[in-house]
Amino acid sequence: GFGQNVNIPDANFKAYLVGDNLINTNGDAEIQVSEATAFSGPIACHMRNISDLTGIEAFTDITLLWCHNNQLTDIDLSQNTALITLHCENNQLTTLDLNNNTDLTHLDCWNNPLTSLAVSGATALIDLRCFNNNLINLDVSNNLSLEYFACLNNQLTTLDVSQNTALRELYCHNNQLTTLDVSQNTALDTLKCSGNQLTSLDVSGATSLVKLKCSDNLLTSLDIRNGNNTNIIYLKSKMNLNLTCINVDDIAWSTANWTTGDFEFDSQHYFSNNCQPSAIQEHTTNKELLKVTDLL
Repeated sequence: GFGQNVNIPDANFKAYLVGDNLINTNGDAEIQVSEATAFSGPIACHMRNISDLTGIEAFTDITLLWCHNNQLTDIDLSQNTALITLHCENNQLTTLDLNNNTDLTHLDCWNNPLTSLAVSGATALIDLRCFNNNLINLDVSNNLSLEYFACLNNQLTTLDVSQNTALRELYCHNNQLTTLDVSQNTALDTLKCSGNQLTSLDVSGATSLVKLKCSDNLLTSLDIRNGNNTNIIYLKSKMNLNLTCINVDDIAWSTANWTTGDFEFDSQHYFSNNCQPSAIQEHTTNKELLKVTDLL
């Protein structure tokens, strides 16, 4: 009989499961394996001072797990292959492996000391929020359905989003990125990449872009000629002291319209249709032909 019970060593987690009559259908003081495998509803055990989620592996059919705001240092969800939504933010997780969770579409794992996050196998992922961690590397090349991606406030030195062509919002500010290629992200409408070490940024391929913040970088080149400048409603490029010329669709239109609080530039920034990096700009005046001389 004992062998039929799920091993749940954490008293707080066990109390939650036993107290849910949709899970503990026979009303005893244990959770049987048969009860766990039959349950397909949500498990919402957040904010219960849980430090060990052992026993969750028996709930193979759950689609939603809310275990955020606890004291978890590790979670094994390799058996929970039906999982669609996972909230595990505000814990003490250092690693998280979700490669077996191929149906997972929404993941919130922010505000953990994560140094490793494996989501290559989570190919259905649409929404990924992994900010405020300690991530150095993050591979999202297999997450082709990704639309919302927030990885700000980490230690990322590289970020490849070239395969994420469905991406609409990217928040990667406050990392250590030196390059960022969004040329394949034609659906991207919001990009915030401030607080990195970018020396150049070309968003001309992001033809849907309407919000851009690239402040506080090392930019010397910025190209915003995406054919959609008239729809841009938010653009901030301040604190790029080595940047002077910004490529835009229409110089006069940008000068006249990008003036409100949602548009911020450094005093030396000016607009052009064809910035020449490292070239000296010639401010010319109209010239008149004064004389023609026959040298022969």
